[in-house]
Amino acid sequence: MKRGTVPEMEADYIIVGAGSAGCALAYRLSAAGRSVIVIEHGGSDGGPFIRMPGALSYPMNMARYDWGYRTEPEPHLGGRRLACPRGKVVGGSSSINGMVYVRGHAMDYDHWRDQGADGWGYADVLPYFKRMESWHGGGQGGDAAWRGVDGPLHVSRGPGDNPLTRAFVEAGRQAGYGVTADYNGHRQEGVGPFDMTVWQGQRWSAARAYLDTALKRPDCALVRAFARRVVIREGRATGVEVDRGGRTEVIAARAEVILAASSINSPKLLMVSGIGPGAHLSEHGIDVVADRPGVGQNLQDHLELYIQMAAAQPVSLYRYWSLWGKAWVGARWLFTRSGPGASNQFESGGFIRSRAGIPYPDIQLHFLPLAVRYDGQAAAEGHGFQAHVGPMRSVSRGAVTLRSGDPGDAPLIRFNYMSDPQDWVDFRACIRLAREIFAQEAFKPYVRHEIQPGAGVQDDAALDGFVRDHVESAYHPCGTCRMGRADDPMAVVDPETRVIGVERLRVADSSIFPRITNGNLNAPSIMVGEKASDHILGRAALPPENVAPWTAPEWERRQRERPV
Repeated sequence: MKRGTVPEMEADYIIVGAGSAGCALAYRLSAAGRSVIVIEHGGSDGGPFIRMPGALSYPMNMARYDWGYRTEPEPHLGGRRLACPRGKVVGGSSSINGMVYVRGHAMDYDHWRDQGADGWGYADVLPYFKRMESWHGGGQGGDAAWRGVDGPLHVSRGPGDNPLTRAFVEAGRQAGYGVTADYNGHRQEGVGPFDMTVWQGQRWSAARAYLDTALKRPDCALVRAFARRVVIREGRATGVEVDRGGRTEVIAARAEVILAASSINSPKLLMVSGIGPGAHLSEHGIDVVADRPGVGQNLQDHLELYIQMAAAQPVSLYRYWSLWGKAWVGARWLFTRSGPGASNQFESGGFIRSRAGIPYPDIQLHFLPLAVRYDGQAAAEGHGFQAHVGPMRSVSRGAVTLRSGDPGDAPLIRFNYMSDPQDWVDFRACIRLAREIFAQEAFKPYVRHEIQPGAGVQDDAALDGFVRDHVESAYHPCGTCRMGRADDPMAVVDPETRVIGVERLRVADSSIFPRITNGNLNAPSIMVGEKASDHILGRAALPPENVAPWTAPEWERRQRERPV
């Protein structure tokens, strides 16, 4: 046990997972005077690979920080098995992610509400986004009235001083898209600067924002252990069985057990504890406590491609790609917390619509002034840049299921990517629209040629082949413990995050999303922890804010704001 004076192996609340939502829960519950034990299987989040924003490609590819999950062979992607990294470290995936901060679109949350997540519309969740933020982007424009100023989570922007970063925004404007000063404010649609969870040159993970403070309180402790299953007696969760120090023990919960273990591990824990599809559990010799067919179903993700360009001028981050260049970046960051290492380098991007008749953006673009993969391998072309692009709301659905009844076995992960014909239509649009932005006058001084897909990849069949061979996960899995009304047979938790059919057990992480939100999922995951804490404490929800986000006035007949 680390810090705190919570009685050994017992507390009011047991939280499984020190990730994005779990850290927020620990902070809010302990601040209310409740005793809390957070169970985390991973190790420390210290060290420069995690703390330095510019080193983001390292922790997500290091076994010490990642559960190492991979999908089963994906039938629509040529049988490829894709990486599905999840943070196995204090801070969870917020300690290994790309630090891009996106709330999602207002209509995402209104859809949640309309599908049975009562009290989770945009008016309801906006106050929680504001409560969790300390936003530092106001000097670069934005919507201060829509943002938080004194929350635990610091959100900032990079300097945007690379000419390629600025060229992307101007090219988007030239292509007919509006410029938004704050996609997390009044208007998401358009191109503009991106927010990041970085403060004073360092990654500001959920652990830095929430857990570090919570652990200084006498009623909060962190236990390093592997959670095996929830202990359930007479339909009530009473604790968590863990492996710790070579022994199997039970950590008792006087009030509730809260799973915040990710959209992969939370459904797995429910199933090995007897909560899930009855027939599936019986196949693995697990006694059924609650037959909930939705557990592990509704798995969603964002897929993306890199549209990579070779640069005609040596202005990209490739100048730092040598051993000496990386050493200089690292040393400057280590001693001054400044320079390229102090930014995630995703400093501009956009949210656009794929076609007329779509009411709000369904494509996201992240711009990066370097041609590189997530595994840290730079393009052989040298200087270059790229846009990560992908659809936001694929209708394809997958599932997380058990490999066996052994809690130590990794689950089976099947996203069923690209199983719907519309996914292929949407990805073709993503490629063509990103190429169009790169073809604008603003990029003329910088473009040498297209690296990938390559100039010869033009017709539908060629584009489909490129997608099949090269598309990657954006690492945004969610939805596997879907929130809905208690009488919905496929819902797993009710709108107060209580597991339906079991008392004193909740799930609060990205697994409860009814549908994936626009953009990166770290911010919505933290928001879930914030809002769930009020439900757990029996407090009234924060008063809703009935604001009117921007919608393109001619969305029914135009794909973009103005023709070119």
